Amino acid sequence: MNENEEKIQGFTRGKHKGRKDLAGEHKFTDIGQLILLFVFIVVHVIDSFFLKFSTFLADYIPIYVTIPLGAIILIISGVFAFAGLRKVFKEEREKPGVITSGAFAYCRYQVYFGSILLFMGLSILSWSLLAFGLCVIIIVFYEYVATFEEKLLVEQFGQEYRDYQKKVPKWIPGLKSIKR
Repeated sequence: MNENEEKIQGFTRGKHKGRKDLAGEHKFTDIGQLILLFVFIVVHVIDSFFLKFSTFLADYIPIYVTIPLGAIILIISGVFAFAGLRKVFKEEREKPGVITSGAFAYCRYQVYFGSILLFMGLSILSWSLLAFGLCVIIIVFYEYVATFEEKLLVEQFGQEYRDYQKKVPKWIPGLKSIKR
C-alpha cells in the first residue's frame, strides 16, 4: 500500500469484535440489508395481495410451475446462507486465513448469494415485476458491499485471497472467475 492509499477499515459488530480471523464488512451492510428487506416485504405484499399492479405474469404461468420453482430457489437460498454463516461465525479460527472449504469452494459470497436467491424465490411466488425490480436494486447493493469486502480481504490475506479470487466465482457457483 502506498502513502496515497487510505487503509480500509472493516466494521465488526458485537461478539465478533476483535476476532483476527474476520476481515469485517462495510459499516452499512446490516442496516442496508434491513432497509431493503423491509422495503421488499412492503412492496411485495402490497403488489402481490392488494393492488396487483405488476403481477399479470401469474395469469400465464401455472401454479404447478410457480410453487416448485419458488420452493426450490428458497431451499437453495437457505442452504447457501446458513452454510456460509455457520462456516464463518461458528468458531474462531486460531490461524486466520482464507476459508476455501464447504460452500466457499463454490462461491465467494454465498451468504449474499443466498439472500439474493431468497428475494428472487419470493418474487417468483407472485411474479411481481415490482419485486423483481427491487431484486435488481438488492443485487446492486450486494455487489457494492461485496466489492468493499473484497478490498478488506485482499488487504488482510494478500496473495492467498487473490489466488482464491481466480479459482472461485464471486457470485454464481460453476461460473469461472473473471481474470483480474
